[in-house]
Amino acid sequence: MIQRYTLQRMGNLWSLENKYRKWLEVEIAVCEAWAEFGEISQSDLEIIKSRADFDVKRIDEIEQVVKHDVIAFLTSVAENVGDASRYVHKGLTSSDVTDTAMCLLMVQSIDIIIDDVKDLMSVLKEQALRYKEIPCIGRSHGVHAEPMTFGLKFVLWYEEARRNLERLKKAKETVRVGKLSGAVGTFSNIPPEIEEKVCKRLGLIPEPVATQVIQRDRHAEFMTTLAILSAMIEKIAIEIRHLQRTEVREAEEPFTHGQKGSSAMPHKRNPVGCENLSGLARVVRANAIAAIENIALWHERDISHSSVERVIIPDSCILVDYMLNRLTNILKNLHVYPQNMKNNLNKSFGLFNSQRLLLALTEKGMTREDAYIIVQSLAMKSWQESLDFKSLVVSDTEVSKRLSPQDIDEIFNLDYYLRHVDYIYKRVFDAKD
Repeated sequence: MIQRYTLQRMGNLWSLENKYRKWLEVEIAVCEAWAEFGEISQSDLEIIKSRADFDVKRIDEIEQVVKHDVIAFLTSVAENVGDASRYVHKGLTSSDVTDTAMCLLMVQSIDIIIDDVKDLMSVLKEQALRYKEIPCIGRSHGVHAEPMTFGLKFVLWYEEARRNLERLKKAKETVRVGKLSGAVGTFSNIPPEIEEKVCKRLGLIPEPVATQVIQRDRHAEFMTTLAILSAMIEKIAIEIRHLQRTEVREAEEPFTHGQKGSSAMPHKRNPVGCENLSGLARVVRANAIAAIENIALWHERDISHSSVERVIIPDSCILVDYMLNRLTNILKNLHVYPQNMKNNLNKSFGLFNSQRLLLALTEKGMTREDAYIIVQSLAMKSWQESLDFKSLVVSDTEVSKRLSPQDIDEIFNLDYYLRHVDYIYKRVFDAKD
């Protein structure tokens, strides 16, 4: 229920109705500022504030004729306000309204996404503590490397989510600007004081210098921040997809009662949720590229960015909100199989102890090159013939000259690999969020 409400909240934020509502909020704030300067009477201001409204269908009808959405919007508002509407949009150009309103929407979107990330971090921390002491094999290139704990995967994701949280906060400040400086940003028909007053009312900061538009590097930072966040989501999703493979089966995403995995094969339990997240991450990243390409505009502005932003910014905000909620639900209800982790640890015949053996031999006086040759030779024999690595090590004469059975037992002690897990947890979770 909470998830449905959150997603609906973001969808409503980017609705056409709410976009026009933000435009009206900017227009009324400008009228209020003009009234403070004595340019609009209090009686006309009250008429504007009480009557100012619009009709989405009417705006669409007008736009079919005038081919200009802001003019269509203003005409619809004027039909409701009457004579006092002559003060609405005083001294402004269209981008003063649309860009300032867009920044308001982006700020509110980031606030929702920040809450989503915090919810995700809460689940990541919970799972990190739950699986803190569950050993599993660490993999590099998809191949067994050395042991770790399953909880460390969540610690890693938690720390990355925290970095993304900071990126979001910075991006919020980057887009928390307003621009009310006229046709080419020179305040030709509106004083800078109006911009300052309006931005203060709206919780924004005046853009220090603008053309007809707020410069699109700000929007690009906003969009690339969402792209980096979506890449983290995909990173986690891919890990779960790998862990859910039949040959691994250390974890799998939730499979609910009545769910079906395949129209042909009733046994299938597919990681469709995580696959969905991987696909959507590509859309968000592609949108970020479009945002970067929007930075370069002709002279003081052109309109090439506008059509792009009408798609990429709402879509990316809605998608990232959805992706974070879906990932949080998957991780919260993740199916985890510690016994399979234990079984998988043993599938490489103890070969993950090769580095410890190498170091032990060098500590006994062997050159690293000679020790590497011995250890690699034993490791390849173990792997190719499916033999227990420790047994081969114990029976090797070159090794036994330097290492006692007790030394070898210590080398093959799993606890050794996990002795600093507490330190890593402390370093991450004791840090200030």
